[in-house]
Amino acid sequence: MRLRRNRSKTSRLTRALATYLKFKAMAKAFKAVRKSAKGLAAYKATKTAAKKAPAPVKALPVVAGVGAAGAAGAVAARRKRQQHKEPAPV
Repeated sequence: MRLRRNRSKTSRLTRALATYLKFKAMAKAFKAVRKSAKGLAAYKATKTAAKKAPAPVKALPVVAGVGAAGAAGAVAARRKRQQHKEPAPV
């Protein structure tokens, strides 16, 4: 029969904390695996859909991106012009 030793409160606390952290790390790892699997599935689905799409549909994101960049540039230029105007003397 093995004799059990009485552990101090601090050693029991550190042991419990270590166990908790191990479980927490495992949970985070499983969560990351689950999220990456979902992301990979979504990537494959969009990739497959993009291959099957006709050519004009494939170009839509590029055209939309260029349009948005142009609009943002125009707004920035207008703001810059308005900032440099001096108030009219009274």
